[in-house]
Amino acid sequence: MSKGQKIANIAFNEVGQKESPKNSNETIYGKWFGLDGVAWCGIFVSYCYAMAGYQLPRIGFLKGFAGCQTAVAYFRKMKQIVTDPQVGDIVFFDWNGDGRHDHTGIFNGWKDKENGIFFTIEGNTSLINQSNGGEVMSRTRKNLNVLFARPI
Repeated sequence: MSKGQKIANIAFNEVGQKESPKNSNETIYGKWFGLDGVAWCGIFVSYCYAMAGYQLPRIGFLKGFAGCQTAVAYFRKMKQIVTDPQVGDIVFFDWNGDGRHDHTGIFNGWKDKENGIFFTIEGNTSLINQSNGGEVMSRTRKNLNVLFARPI
């Protein structure tokens, strides 16, 4: 099994996990990370990498990253931004196209590569709130204002 598939499998096994209490940003991921009660999409990605055996470097925090801006800057500096995503890569979303990435998840393959439709597994999302929805979900996304990073 590839490294990326291991990471995606860890993430997929978390689908359905929710913050508790609702709207608190309190999660098992935040407790593991040492920063609970904050937006946790990046913390979730860091958790999945660590649980698969591929701990991310210190990207603002001992166990990886919490903020998308810090992580994007790091991956750019390390020349780890890719245009050909593979399962297990990190995806960053810029919902309104303003150059600031608002959310992150794990790339889980193409649904329709020609039309830029792909699968992800994301922490802290929902069908109502894309970036702070409180749940781990498998999502289908469009390759629009996104950035992919391959740290391994």
